[in-house]
This record gives sequence, C-alpha cells and structure tokens, in this order.
Amino acid sequence: MEKLQAVRGMNDVLPADSSKWEFFEATVTRVARQYGYRNMRAPIVEYTPLFVRSIGEVTDIVEKEMYSFEDKLNGEKLTLRPELTAGLVRAAVEANLTYNGPVRIYTLGEVFRHERPQKGRYRQFNQFDVECFGFDGPDVDAEIMILTARIWRELGIDDVRLEINSLGGLDERAAYRAKLIAHYEANLPALDDEAKRRLHTNPMRILDSKVASVIEVNQTAPVLLDSLQDESRAHFEGLQQLLREANVPFIVNPRIVRGMDYYNRTAFEFVTDRFGSPLTVCGGGRYDGLFEQLGGKPTPAIGFGMGVERVLMMLDDSTPVATLDAYIVHAGEAAQKKASALAETLRDAGLAVAQHGGGGSFKSQMKKADVSGARYALVIGDNEVAVGTVAVKPLRDGNGAAIQGEQAIITSSAVAAHLRA
Repeated sequence: MEKLQAVRGMNDVLPADSSKWEFFEATVTRVARQYGYRNMRAPIVEYTPLFVRSIGEVTDIVEKEMYSFEDKLNGEKLTLRPELTAGLVRAAVEANLTYNGPVRIYTLGEVFRHERPQKGRYRQFNQFDVECFGFDGPDVDAEIMILTARIWRELGIDDVRLEINSLGGLDERAAYRAKLIAHYEANLPALDDEAKRRLHTNPMRILDSKVASVIEVNQTAPVLLDSLQDESRAHFEGLQQLLREANVPFIVNPRIVRGMDYYNRTAFEFVTDRFGSPLTVCGGGRYDGLFEQLGGKPTPAIGFGMGVERVLMMLDDSTPVATLDAYIVHAGEAAQKKASALAETLRDAGLAVAQHGGGGSFKSQMKKADVSGARYALVIGDNEVAVGTVAVKPLRDGNGAAIQGEQAIITSSAVAAHLRA
C-alpha cells in the first residue's frame, strides 16, 4: 500500500519541535494581555467574496494564491483564509462588536496560500494578529508597534528593525497613483510583462518588483509621502514622535506599500537581515475603510500579522523546553495503584508527571524515564508499597542536562515538596 505523506508546504509540528511553539504562543498572548487585548477567533473557511472585496481583486493573493473551491453540497464558493484580518472584521461587523466602543483583540491561527514552498514560506502557515477596532489617532498606531517591540525583547530577538510609511487617504493615493502611472509610462520599455499588466490596475504593487530593470525605474519613482496633505502628515508625524518618546527605533521607508488593498495611512514592517536578503517577519497598518467595505459602519482600525514560522526560525537553542517533573516507574499490581494515586496527587500540586504504562522491567522502564526528559524518576516497588515510601532518582539538572544524582528514599507525602526544592 502506498505510504501517505503530508501535502507539500503543509508541515507537521512534532513533539520534539513543540517547545518553541509553546514558548512563542505563551509569550505573545501574555504580552497582548498586558496591553489590554482580548482573544478572538474566526473560522478558517469564509465565503470567497470576503477576501476578493477586502484584499483586492488585482493582488497576488487573490489572483494566484488563494485556496478556493465550490462546496459540492450546496454550490457555495468558499476559500481557506489567506490572512486573518478580513475574517475578524467580518465577525466584528456581524456581531456589532464596537457598539459599546473601541476594542483591542488578538488571535493566533492557520492561514493558507498557494505559493512555492521554501524556508520561511509555506502553503499552510501560522500568524499572530493584533487588531484595534474603533481607534483613530496615532497613539494606537504607536501602541501596537511598542507592543511588538516588547514581544521581540521577551523572545530574546534583537536583530529586527521597524520600518514605517504613510499611504495617506483615498484622495492622496489617487493623486499619487496618477503620478506613478505617468512615471512608469515614461519608462515603459524597462517594465516586464507583470508590471505592464499592473500599470493601470494596481501600479503601487510595481514598487515591490524584484526585476532588475523595474527596480532601477523605481529608484526615481515619485514618493507617496510627497503627496500627503496636512491631516495625514500630522498623523504620521505624531506617530514618529510617540515612537521616539517610547525609545522604539524606526526607519521611514517610503517604498512600503503592503500587499492588500485595504491599507491606508500608517503602514509598517519589522524586518530582519539574518537570512541574507531582507525578510519581513511582521507587518501591518491602518485599514480605516474596511468596515464599510464589508457592510459595517465607518470604523477606524489598525492591526498587524506576525509570521509564526519565520519568528521561530529566529529563536535560539536556549529557548525554554517544556519538561516533565517526574516519570513514575513501578512494578506489581499494588505498586501500579500507588503510582496512579501518587501521580494524581502530584498533578494536584501543579507538577507535570507521566506514569509508565505497558509493563516491563525496572531497567527498561528507567530507560523510558530517561528518554522522557523528566527531571526525576520516581520508583515504586513492593518494598516502597509496604513502608509508604518512594525512591526518588535525579535525572536532570535545572537546565535539562543529564546528571547522575544519588537516589533518595522519602515518604510519599513528602514527594511534591522534594521535587519543588
């Protein structure tokens, strides 16, 4: 029979790899809660028009990358979500979430894009999202960047830089769009076919081109910041001042445009050069018009998405590893009953305990205890049952390194205190 494998670009997370995931998830949720954000979750599958309307019909995501299909049972057109923001806004509109005022939310979950799999870029990947609904000023723009800077510190990552830009409002973007089209039309021979296709549909996406001749044309392209009017300029300058006051370093990068059509005003990215070429590990911005696009009331909003797999690539080997406090080795029916009772008592005390299952000699069970990564092996045999004691053997020190500690015989009631000492 043919051996089945995972879909290309959709990866398993095995137990040996899970510690970094758990460390990341615990860190980002703790930081989000410190800033007053609450968890929210939306479905993985949504109606296809949600993403076409929000992300933009003439974008790489909608044109090339979405996993869309027709439900065979009722003919509905559905899509595996390619990003998280659109579904969260749809849910907020549907539930009238901002009825009582602005809200701060965060979420973690899988997203799907049909791309060529490579390191840090997969067809199923995970994002951590922070979103603020109903906040208009640059103070919340700064807040989510300050929050993200704290996440980097908590994770022990120091080689990322913050790049910011302003995309202005609809009128300013329209004026800039006209200037950009004129610039590209004057340099038409240097544009590749993809750039020419986008010229009159989404010219700002040409700024992201990786084609050498187009990159050269982009060097002299007009800058959107020059088209900003007083209100947008004041918003952007206010953001910069708040970041300076919070001691969060940043670079103004006028070429940041982001990949979705719903962005306006503030756009930002956290970028690393650790892997050679610049890699964006977190990006977002304002999307003040998205609520209206999806049938809701006018609601200012800002948020970001952080690529979990990309961040995990940056965590070093000192990342805390989840370990067992104890592995209980036992032999005989009476010892098994005592082991089960002791295991529950220790779990009630907040300790992580695995009880051996499947029988076997003490020697074979001790090998399993060592492989488990537990700090201690607890040994229970006929002698221990008779006198109400447990043999406690240290297996690892506080850093997880294997040790040859001396075995101690203690009473059952004292085991929890001994393991905590």
